[in-house]
Amino acid sequence: MFIGFGTLVNVVTVLVGATIGVLVGHRLPDRTRTVVTDALGLVTLLIAATSAAAIGNDAWAEAVGDSAPLLIVLGALLVGGIVGSLLRLEDRLEGLGGWLQRRLMPKDGSGGRARFIEGFVTSSLIFCTGPLTILGSITEGIGQGPDQLLLKSALDGFAAIAFAASFGWGVAAASLAVLTIQGSLTALGALLGDFLSEAELAALTTTGGLLLVGVALRLLALKPVKVADLLPALVIAPVLTTAVAHWI
Repeated sequence: MFIGFGTLVNVVTVLVGATIGVLVGHRLPDRTRTVVTDALGLVTLLIAATSAAAIGNDAWAEAVGDSAPLLIVLGALLVGGIVGSLLRLEDRLEGLGGWLQRRLMPKDGSGGRARFIEGFVTSSLIFCTGPLTILGSITEGIGQGPDQLLLKSALDGFAAIAFAASFGWGVAAASLAVLTIQGSLTALGALLGDFLSEAELAALTTTGGLLLVGVALRLLALKPVKVADLLPALVIAPVLTTAVAHWI
């Protein structure tokens, strides 16, 4: 298999899953689609909790001290949120979703446009901020095979069916985000090798887990957390980990 095979399979499974979801979704009443979205929100919370549990990683605690991981995650989210809000990442992601909707489905009205954008933004965040996205892409890039991305592909395919049943074709458009982000991480892994230590990876995974909590809150209609504005925290958390480890 060639490097990038896992990402290619992931893109295909999202497209196939979204297509099935769209074909089935319009047959379902609004109440059923709402229940499906709530179920996805709860499952996302479970995945988020699993990822956030990496805050107890022994290698991370050994590198920065027992009390530092929580402060590192807090600092990463605060700094990342400030940077992301100044860059207006959430608005830009929504704008990209609106641009794609106008190009792909120009006859949809404002209601269809809003649904497309919500499906694109939510699906992109879920498909691209989990630990398997980062770890799987890097692992494939350094030549250790696409097994983790193939597992993620299967999970994303089923998730795409459920999401598309509620949000429509915006979920399929999220395959572009998968291709761009996972492809870039795989290329980075191929160029730089295994460039994240276990402690840095734990910091990234924990922070990603908290971002998924924000996505779950959106799905459950509890709070419209601007998760995209917090995305810089995924870069800042490993950097802070390295800085603290060298400082102590």
